[in-house]
Amino acid sequence: MAGYIKIEDDQTFSKQMFCIPQHYEDYLESVMIPKGLILNRTERLARDICRDLCHGPLVALCCLKGGYQFFSHLSEFIINYNGTSGHSVPFSIDFIRLKSYENDGSTNDVKIIGGDDLSSVKGKNVLIVEDIIDTGKTMKKLLEVISQFKPAQVKVVSMLVKRTPLRSSSYRPDYIGFEIPDKFVVGYALDYNEYFRDLNHICIINKEGIEKYRT
Repeated sequence: MAGYIKIEDDQTFSKQMFCIPQHYEDYLESVMIPKGLILNRTERLARDICRDLCHGPLVALCCLKGGYQFFSHLSEFIINYNGTSGHSVPFSIDFIRLKSYENDGSTNDVKIIGGDDLSSVKGKNVLIVEDIIDTGKTMKKLLEVISQFKPAQVKVVSMLVKRTPLRSSSYRPDYIGFEIPDKFVVGYALDYNEYFRDLNHICIINKEGIEKYRT
């Protein structure tokens, strides 16, 4: 099983201790993971990925939109590692968008937008970069699609994995940043109806926030 940092159910920080955009202050319960901790963990993930996938061309596939911030920093760390270590690999990127949420709940209807021509991954190592794994059903669907293009191998890295024992498909990614409680989180590009992406830290949205930004 992949190593990860476990965030306990009651392990949060007061939002008063961090810089929070004023327009979001009243709509957040607390800070779950500060940006600095995310970056340090991401750097270690990049090192582990480069160590494991140093034997051929690597295509990093970013799952938009929530994964773009994590993807950006992870890619930067991989590129830096390529330039400073003795084990570098050709590194390229592509993008796909997945949609399975409506308001604060999963629709169980996975929509894949983009990635119509992923033939370039044939025979290469593919790293799928995801922001969060909830039940795992979305990722299983994506893996089925990617396998049709016959990559050499596919690995998945997710910044977050939720503890959802009653809803989980038991899927676990190859690399995990943090395992978190089953709470609706926003920030660091994770959104609620397109809001909160401009929040540096990963935070728990409160009831007022859910009602204010509900579509």
